[in-house]
Amino acid sequence: MGEPEMTTSADGTKIAFERSGAGPALIFVGGAMSDRSAGRALTARLTSDFTVYRYDRRGRGGSGDTVPYAVGREIEDLAALIAAAGGAAFAYGHSSGAVLALEAAAQGVAITRLAAYEPPFIVAGTRPIPAADLGDRLTALVEADRRSDAVELFCSEGIGMPAEAIAGMVASPAWPRLVGLANSLPYDIALLQPENKIPAVRMALIRVPTMILAGGASPDWARQSVAALTAIIPGATQVDLEGQTHAAADDVLAPVLQTFFS
Repeated sequence: MGEPEMTTSADGTKIAFERSGAGPALIFVGGAMSDRSAGRALTARLTSDFTVYRYDRRGRGGSGDTVPYAVGREIEDLAALIAAAGGAAFAYGHSSGAVLALEAAAQGVAITRLAAYEPPFIVAGTRPIPAADLGDRLTALVEADRRSDAVELFCSEGIGMPAEAIAGMVASPAWPRLVGLANSLPYDIALLQPENKIPAVRMALIRVPTMILAGGASPDWARQSVAALTAIIPGATQVDLEGQTHAAADDVLAPVLQTFFS
């Protein structure tokens, strides 16, 4: 990655970001095990219409990390980035990044339009709820320098990936990068506490145009979550991307985002 620009969050933490393109500000909020390098190919499809900002969430890449972690601090990070982008921005959040963007919008952060792809809330009965101590166990593994074990634990218990899929990740060239981001995994867990349930009271406070996306080939629990969340947020719309999974193809996702934010 190239040398990033920096902004400063309310608690003094430095947040690294890159911007590209021209037009209204559009901020990408990445999910677990992603940094500002994620989404570059998608960004390239949008920069003719938007100034796209990709950033390292705290504890990742070029950004700092002030302890103890709090979800409120991540919301302040996003607010600081929006201030650097001119004081208001569109936002696209993926997975746990979608949760973060939704929470920020609910608190009145200056997001003017919001797209959220499969925030991993769990509707009761659709899949097992991760154990309440998962974040603590992830932290303990990272502190013991067992970062690879932490990523495997997150994938198995946090995401519900089957063992063979995790083995494929371990053998992939991307594995060292994922292991390098292991310290931030407890933060993604914290965003979904308690019990990964949709925080209906807070979500009902969102007053900006909101689009919730789901992959048509994603697991049923994810699609049920998107449907339930769409029903809670006033005026929200649901878009199902036929044939797509949690990682939608750029050429499918980009036109949908372009239309929504235009």
